[in-house]
Amino acid sequence: MRLGVHISIAGSIDLSVDRALEKNCNTFQIFTRNPRGWSHKNLSVDEIKRFKEKVVESNISPIFSHMPYLPNLASPKEDVYSNSKRVLKIELSRCRSLEIPYLVTHLGSHLGRGKIFGFNRVISAINEALREVDSNTVLLLENTAGSKNSMGTNFDDIAHLLNEIKENDRVGVCFDTCHAYAAGYDLKTNSAIERTLQIFDKEIGLERIKVIHLNDSKRGLSSKMDRHEHIGMGMIGKSGFNAILSNSMIRRLPLILETPIDSRRDDLGNLKVVRSLAGSSG
Repeated sequence: MRLGVHISIAGSIDLSVDRALEKNCNTFQIFTRNPRGWSHKNLSVDEIKRFKEKVVESNISPIFSHMPYLPNLASPKEDVYSNSKRVLKIELSRCRSLEIPYLVTHLGSHLGRGKIFGFNRVISAINEALREVDSNTVLLLENTAGSKNSMGTNFDDIAHLLNEIKENDRVGVCFDTCHAYAAGYDLKTNSAIERTLQIFDKEIGLERIKVIHLNDSKRGLSSKMDRHEHIGMGMIGKSGFNAILSNSMIRRLPLILETPIDSRRDDLGNLKVVRSLAGSSG
């Protein structure tokens, strides 16, 4: 089982590999820069070299990068849209330099302009970025919880986006359990998971999923609210994650936790719970 968490790059990006090893991860996810601003610091040649050497030495794979928070690939605001496209191109380039095989992106919000407008914006942005940045990095579209005006909540919407992206072999899907559950796709039992995966396979194809974001949900089924919870402490619950981790298709994929860190539990605690549930599910 490939299991990891989102890791800090504080100090230097190569330190993320050390931190992943300390947590006994064999896969992990990072931001390649400060995720809360538009600007970024260029990676030095030495940083890139150290990161790549440590990844090889650690035998950790695959590595995932995540787009920063501010970009909105569906935005009707021209300045935000322009900056979002610029950041997407930069992140694809940084992943190329770091030899990171996957970049996860949220699909953004159309801010009331409608789904068709949002589709056109996202498709245009991704096609432009892939055309202008020659990279082996695969861009992963992440499903969303379904908050107002958000893109990519329904599997058929993600399928439409994938079908309209010209360099189709350079895109895939990041499947977030919290987001799927909040969007109305049940994951609490073996039979519910099978139904959800059958819907996904029919609409998109299970082979397009390259990573699972393994998160419990603070809110209930179809809540449309993106609120991550510790594994087993949320509405999906321990029995739900036992069922999720017993699914052979899911177990074959890298699992990345994006769970909270608070007085109740930290990353190590959540990793321990996942390993325990995975062990008990066979």
